[in-house]
Amino acid sequence: MGKILNIETSTRVCSVALAEDGKVVALQESNTENSHARQITVFAEQLMFQAGINFQDLDAVAVSKGPGSYTGLRIGVSTAKGFCYSLDKPLISIGTLQSLANGMIQKFKSEGKRPEDFLFCPMVDARRMEVYSAVYDSHLREVRKVKAEIIDENSFAGFFRQDKSLVFMGDGAVKCREILSKISPKAIFPDEFLASAAYMAPLTEEKFRAGKFEDTAYFEPFYLKDFVAGIPKVKGLR
Repeated sequence: MGKILNIETSTRVCSVALAEDGKVVALQESNTENSHARQITVFAEQLMFQAGINFQDLDAVAVSKGPGSYTGLRIGVSTAKGFCYSLDKPLISIGTLQSLANGMIQKFKSEGKRPEDFLFCPMVDARRMEVYSAVYDSHLREVRKVKAEIIDENSFAGFFRQDKSLVFMGDGAVKCREILSKISPKAIFPDEFLASAAYMAPLTEEKFRAGKFEDTAYFEPFYLKDFVAGIPKVKGLR
């Protein structure tokens, strides 16, 4: 059983959740873009205050490891490492796509739906019509590995020929809804469902109990693609 601070900054959502025994007891999050750096520690402090505990009472710190926004991931991982070093606590990492799929599966269960009748495809926006995605079954087993892909009319054709419908979620799914909905009625898009540290809680508790911790000094986010810097727009810079 553990008190774990969960940090999710891999997308435009800045989300921090305090969980105990795998259940969220406090949550702070914002969808404001480019706000992660100024909000993340404030959110963490607010959660500690709400729960009436000190940072030293934490048993571990967990972070969403990606794939996702390069800057967002750097901020989240750097903050998580800072907490771990200063508090002498272990670091846990959870895949962003796995966390999203877990959140949707739990949502289906709470609505009385049978997750085993579906496959789940979390998507994180990678700009233009490209997304980071994977496919999971109802037990969070990876049916198709994580990859970066450009969505077109042929995407997921093999899955649409199967019996199960494919549920899409995440900020990447929002922009792909129009094209994928035209391909097959088996493409399911629930209401906007974005990344949240709350979806990490059961997964981080499982890793905590199993003692599956990261090497804090050497841990790096899962970027999937190399970072490409833009051309400076300030006159005189090249």
